Amino acid sequence: MFGDLFEEDYSSVSNNQYGKGKKLKTKVLEPPAPREFTNLSGIRNQGGTCYLNSLLQTLHFTPEFREALFSLGPEELGSLEEKDKPDAKVRIIPLQLQRLFAQLLLVDQEAASTADLTDSFGWTSNEEMRQHDVQELNRILFSALETSLVGTSGHDLISRLYHGTIVNQVVCKECQNVSEKQEDFLDLTVAVKNVSGLEDALWNMYVEEEVFDYDNLYHCGTCDRLVTAAKSAKLRKLPPFLTISLLRFNFDFVKCERYKETSCYTFPLQINLKPYCEQTELDDLEYMYDLFSVIIHKGGCYGGHYHVYIKDVDHLGNWQFQEEKSKPDVNLKDIKNEDEIDDPLMILKAILLQEESNLIPVDQLGQKLLKKIGISWNKKYRKQHGPLRKFLKLHSQIFLLSSDGNTVSLLKNCPLQAESGFQRNDQQIFKTLPSESPGWNDRSSCSHWFDINDSRVQPIREKDIEQQFEGKESAYMLFYRKSQLQRPPEARANPRYRVPCHLLNEMDAANIELQTKRAECDSTSNNFELHLHMGPHYHFFNGALHPVSQTESVWDLIFDKRKTLGDLRQSIFQLLEFWEGDMVLSVAKFLPAGLHVYQTLDGDDLALCELDLADEEDIFVWNGVEVGGAHIPTGSDCEPLLLNVLHLARSSEGEKCQHLTESAHVFPSNAEVGSVFTALAIPAGVAFVVSAEPAGEEHWTAIPEEDLRKTFREQGLRNGSSLLVQDSSHDDNSLLTKQGKWITGVNEINWIQVKNACPSGSEEEQVRIPATANTVVFDIRIKAIKELKLMKELGDMWHLRKMDWCYEAGEPLCEEGAALKELTIRSGDTLLLIEGKLPPPGFLKVPIWWYQPRGASGQWKSHPDQASCTPSPGVWRPPSTQGAPGDAHAGASLCYLGDVDISEEATLVELKSQAMVLPAFSEFLVPSPAFLRAWTVESRRPGRLLRTGQQQLREYKLGKGTEICLEPLQKEENLGPQEVLLRTQMRLPGVRAYGLPQDLVWDTARGGTAGALRQRVADFYSLPVEKIEVAKYFPEKFEWLPVSSWNQQITKRKKKKKQESLQGAPYYLKDGDTIGVKNLLVDEDEDFSTVRDDVGREKQKQLSLGKKESQEALRVRSSGGLPSTEAPGRPQRPEASLSIHVGSFR
Repeated sequence: MFGDLFEEDYSSVSNNQYGKGKKLKTKVLEPPAPREFTNLSGIRNQGGTCYLNSLLQTLHFTPEFREALFSLGPEELGSLEEKDKPDAKVRIIPLQLQRLFAQLLLVDQEAASTADLTDSFGWTSNEEMRQHDVQELNRILFSALETSLVGTSGHDLISRLYHGTIVNQVVCKECQNVSEKQEDFLDLTVAVKNVSGLEDALWNMYVEEEVFDYDNLYHCGTCDRLVTAAKSAKLRKLPPFLTISLLRFNFDFVKCERYKETSCYTFPLQINLKPYCEQTELDDLEYMYDLFSVIIHKGGCYGGHYHVYIKDVDHLGNWQFQEEKSKPDVNLKDIKNEDEIDDPLMILKAILLQEESNLIPVDQLGQKLLKKIGISWNKKYRKQHGPLRKFLKLHSQIFLLSSDGNTVSLLKNCPLQAESGFQRNDQQIFKTLPSESPGWNDRSSCSHWFDINDSRVQPIREKDIEQQFEGKESAYMLFYRKSQLQRPPEARANPRYRVPCHLLNEMDAANIELQTKRAECDSTSNNFELHLHMGPHYHFFNGALHPVSQTESVWDLIFDKRKTLGDLRQSIFQLLEFWEGDMVLSVAKFLPAGLHVYQTLDGDDLALCELDLADEEDIFVWNGVEVGGAHIPTGSDCEPLLLNVLHLARSSEGEKCQHLTESAHVFPSNAEVGSVFTALAIPAGVAFVVSAEPAGEEHWTAIPEEDLRKTFREQGLRNGSSLLVQDSSHDDNSLLTKQGKWITGVNEINWIQVKNACPSGSEEEQVRIPATANTVVFDIRIKAIKELKLMKELGDMWHLRKMDWCYEAGEPLCEEGAALKELTIRSGDTLLLIEGKLPPPGFLKVPIWWYQPRGASGQWKSHPDQASCTPSPGVWRPPSTQGAPGDAHAGASLCYLGDVDISEEATLVELKSQAMVLPAFSEFLVPSPAFLRAWTVESRRPGRLLRTGQQQLREYKLGKGTEICLEPLQKEENLGPQEVLLRTQMRLPGVRAYGLPQDLVWDTARGGTAGALRQRVADFYSLPVEKIEVAKYFPEKFEWLPVSSWNQQITKRKKKKKQESLQGAPYYLKDGDTIGVKNLLVDEDEDFSTVRDDVGREKQKQLSLGKKESQEALRVRSSGGLPSTEAPGRPQRPEASLSIHVGSFR
């Protein structure tokens, strides 16, 4: 029923390292975060399972349901260890539910996973990413449980707790005869439209009568004639737990579309069902029900998000609130005299108290301090109190610093008085609401409610439920429990109550393992690896540093980032006994030309983490002046550039030849372009660079003579750029005429050539089949078999394959009902008719494609059949420098390499290895599978990024017909679990176009907000964060969505308490997304779009109008009426049914 509009945390990837031919460092996966202060566990969203999470939390907080499930032992349900045995009857669904509930109760993790449970449902990754209706899930899950528990003592678990009956009666007004019909229910469905609330709806359903009279009489069987009668319904049997589904979604027959009813609909915390029941002679307490769960839907009828308000019946959680009245106790406006400003403790606490959640990034805390008192921490307090992070760590009794040192908050129950003696009212920041109430079942006891939103668990007040009466975010399902249900005292605040021993042992072992992993992670998270490049073992050559000896030039050092630069220098002195004189440590970086030295590290008292040194950083150890007697240029201004210089070759006699030769030359980026003539020993000449035409073709453009005095950087040349140099004495201008055009056309023809790959002496070898774009593969195969005289083999023993670029068998055409245009088969292509069937079950036939993004290095040789990169003989055609499309994938090509037959048990690394032995792969120079990045192919472009190379292919849940494309990497890549790989493109000012895409790795563990992304992009392009704007590109809509302004949005209804992750709505940032970057220093235009976007949107608009007109014409023809002036409802994608697969246990 719903689209994929869900909000939750994804885990994405990568680590920005330089490949130096060393071992790849494996990044330690962080263990799950421990529970927050509520001491309750959430459930991770698998992509679209928020509806499942909300219902599971409701069942988990129904103690009677949970304990009834726990009472079923392995002797009845079986064991998960035996589930793969063919003869074992293992009831997997209740076993996985038991295990999940035990994890929610006992495992110290912020959120549990439902992956094992959904696997037991038989769901694929597509079903886990698709959202469904929670009311539908409630019925299907109960049905699956009933089926799974057949033949056990829990066979009546669902009916015992949730089953009720309704009786419908018709009473004859003449003879008083009663005709009745009884109906069973597990949940009541009540109307919302034109009803003020739940009690009003129940009154209409079970109190008011429908009278049959006048022209609507009732036929009485006793009277045997039409009589006046009254129809009514009553609740005959009430279950212990009453589930009520609200009909929020209705259909508008005028607009022919669904809509969500958002009007006010009230429901009580406690309800008396006596007026609606058939039997009313019992005590009133028998009819009293208490609300304990409200599932809430946020959004519209075609998409949204679920979360749940739950009452903690057993007081398992820690229910705390920040007392709002305590905030003004310390106000920055009250701090007036100099003594108070001199106390950093009081200032920092006052700033944190003004934050909504008392949680703030440390960097932002420093900025707020500067804004409030007018002076930075370093200038005011550093000399006396040290760095800010060190000060926060020293006062751990007041401040809680995160493990990575990026965020800080105030500890709960922290005394407001400062240690400096500054006197204030002795109040407390946090007020812990009492968990001990006067009586366990006393109605006056404080109700503990929590908002459980997937992984997040927050306490709420009972009055907050009233906010869900109306609006786009409103109540969707209500759960009541009988007021008379008693909970035993020993269950209070005891999560181990009635949990089976085998699950207790398993959860205890899981907690021990988590503690061990967290301790290991904490110890390793503060260590990082530095690559020390020893100056005496390097020599300066061709504009860059190069090692004399590979074994002695680079030392790897594991060091604690909390230590100072002086400690690092002292450690290196101890390692290098031969060192004499001064030692200078400088940050270096490997470039295509070699190693280049950037800034020198200063400040021996500064911690390494404050110097912004990254893991795997390259440090050059030298005397700061020279290496091997050569002066070393340092800094980004003189960064060496490796350029491809093309010029006419010379014969052995010194005469110029008529073919170009290409050679690599290194120049400082601040050198003049004219220095290229000196390097080639040419007295004077003309230099050409590549420029793009609007049609997408490229040509060489001469650099004006006055621009030859500009530097390479000012001319826009980068590593890998090409320069064409022509001697001024060369009078023949045919050079550019012959070789200036790089793309050739292809003539259109109207036939497909089919070649018999296994011909015998009496059979034809190849035949031409007339075809159009809409001809299907089956027709081609049948005609080819007939014309190739293979009539006896008309069965499935022959199949068609595409011919790859080296004229060998390529991709099989499995979908014989597909048209040629759908398979991108063009007129004139050659297909191979091959004998044999497709791979057996358990094996995958995976088509492998070569994917090279626009702007990638030229070291990967291109295929001659690439439409976007057709190389000229002997000359590599440089890629386009101006990307009219905003999508980085749009400028790339997918080249088919061949098929790999591989077992589903094989790993991703093995798949890459098999792809590398394909004949078509031999043209590419790839050192190892670690230098390949794997994507699924979706809509002829890279889709999902596949990571963790040692994982089996079946675990990726690759569907039938999934295709894989391999992208070459310049260095080995180790993608972390919370890092996102983005394609960034810098907007070119004044031309509505973008530069070449560049890979950017964004670590969302340091913050997944808009501000964190903008800071990462600013650091990547070395620009001030306030001088850039970024936007995500949606290629299917040809639209750009700016990221910079989203985190500033505040609704009128309520202020956002924390910045939302960009991996949720509305951005859903994922691997491979295109991010446009605008440099406000040179481009103040607010528009992100390109000319291609304008054309694409106009085509979509015309296509939409055409469909609308055809639909209107079809509607008029079918109805025979006039066309409607009102626009039809927007078309929606087909709904997908929800199902849970259960084995047979009867």
